[in-house]
Amino acid sequence: MNRTIDVNACREDGVWIFHNGYTCSESVIYAIDKHFDLGMGTDAIAMSSGFPWGLGGGGCLCGAVVGSAMCLGYVFGRRQPGDPCIDRCFSLTQEFHDRFKKEFGATCCRALLRGMDRNAPERKERCARQVVFAIETVAEMLQRELAKDAQETLPTSN
Repeated sequence: MNRTIDVNACREDGVWIFHNGYTCSESVIYAIDKHFDLGMGTDAIAMSSGFPWGLGGGGCLCGAVVGSAMCLGYVFGRRQPGDPCIDRCFSLTQEFHDRFKKEFGATCCRALLRGMDRNAPERKERCARQVVFAIETVAEMLQRELAKDAQETLPTSN
């Protein structure tokens, strides 16, 4: 896993793939996975394919938010029942949620895209801005937290 990345290149890859066939959730996962070398692969992208348009078109939670939560969970989530690392994962996911909501006013796809036609260019550009924000924010959070973890594991000199 890479602990630091070129956030500009990550963002550019995410936007490119968003405009070339992937949806919001898929684009966030693709870019973060590729640049941090997480090894999630296409299975994670497939798992996120039902999230766009607010959970398969239902208008609920924004796919970029879900893709971001999936990336944070992949790195910081638990893999064993009862593992207390879930607290950190919850905290980071809430931090992301709150930052996204502060930036865009909502996390609900229906509210974010109110009045926009699904095929309208302005809708696509609005979603692209949300994908960019998600990628940049998750990348910053991952780099910050991974640096913190690396610092904690350094041997102390006596």
